[in-house]
Amino acid sequence: MSTTHRPYNFSAGPAVLPEEVLREAAAEMLDWHGSGMGVMEMSHRGKEFIAIHEAAERDLRELLAVPAHFHILFMQGGGLGENAIVPLNLSRGGAVDVVVTGAWSKKSAGEARKYADVAIAASNEADGHTSRPAPSSWQLRRGASYVHLCSNETIHGVEYGELPDLAALGSDAPLVVDCSSHILSRGIDWSRVGLAFAGAQKNIGPAGLTLVFVREDLLDRALPICPSAFEYKTVAAHGSMFNTPPTYGIYIAGLVFQWLKRQGGVAEMSRRADAKAQLLYGALDGSGGFYANKVAPEGRSRMNVPFFLRDESLNDAFLAGAREAGLLQLKGHKSVGGMRASIYNAMPIEGVQALVGYLNEFARRHG
Repeated sequence: MSTTHRPYNFSAGPAVLPEEVLREAAAEMLDWHGSGMGVMEMSHRGKEFIAIHEAAERDLRELLAVPAHFHILFMQGGGLGENAIVPLNLSRGGAVDVVVTGAWSKKSAGEARKYADVAIAASNEADGHTSRPAPSSWQLRRGASYVHLCSNETIHGVEYGELPDLAALGSDAPLVVDCSSHILSRGIDWSRVGLAFAGAQKNIGPAGLTLVFVREDLLDRALPICPSAFEYKTVAAHGSMFNTPPTYGIYIAGLVFQWLKRQGGVAEMSRRADAKAQLLYGALDGSGGFYANKVAPEGRSRMNVPFFLRDESLNDAFLAGAREAGLLQLKGHKSVGGMRASIYNAMPIEGVQALVGYLNEFARRHG
């Protein structure tokens, strides 16, 4: 998957992209397919970009087996923006249940409170966001407009591998899933989802593009105050062309989708994610306490792996040595400290092997 000596970039987002995709985009920078234009120069309504857009949507629908009764919207605003756009579209000013599993779902609850009656259905805040609240423990309200779940917390490293069946839990609400940081690393059970969204800059492409998958029957619920450019019904009716979309982000995402298909699709990405995560967690757990990941094993993310050194006075030396070894962006989020390795689809197994080798060597020298 990697053909040069480029450093391994473990950034949580904007994040590593497949080298093949970067080279392809570079080759087409000045002239896309003989059009005489680069993609950034094209009209979003011209036949050239329409072809790019249609191919990207078609490939994404195929990769995730998105049913026909779901619209795929290419929007802007990122995951943080969707925290407001979702309640503007779905809350109807009523009840919204939120499962808090980390920093991102806390932000989702806070934003939704501006437009709806928000209740925390479950929270792992008491244990420092290190567990995964079992769906059977969630306190769900009948008549809620929707239930919000962040299925992978980028900062705290908690992941739900299987989405809950809300109907089996006694809820009649649609499930809204923020899957920004593990989208396309595993399949999605669309029978359990009303809406899913993902900022592209973690596992798909550059910052600026947000993907929204919304079920047809949920399109007509927007509050009157919802801006037209953020109203799902309007965006869907115009094929994501109501306003100028993030054209270059869609182009790069389309190249990533094609790359994923060449690699073997989502099933192969899931297999690789398992292998990379097992390798990295194995090294952390096997370090004799020199390193620690605090998340309960059953809830550990396969994409974002936070960890801490037993002696945090060694943090600066660890990061400096990592940079010298060509291992970049390992510093943890400022809100939690420590370290974090994001091992998205574009991170090859060789990168994780290099990181594990460095972890072992650093522990040997400083343990």
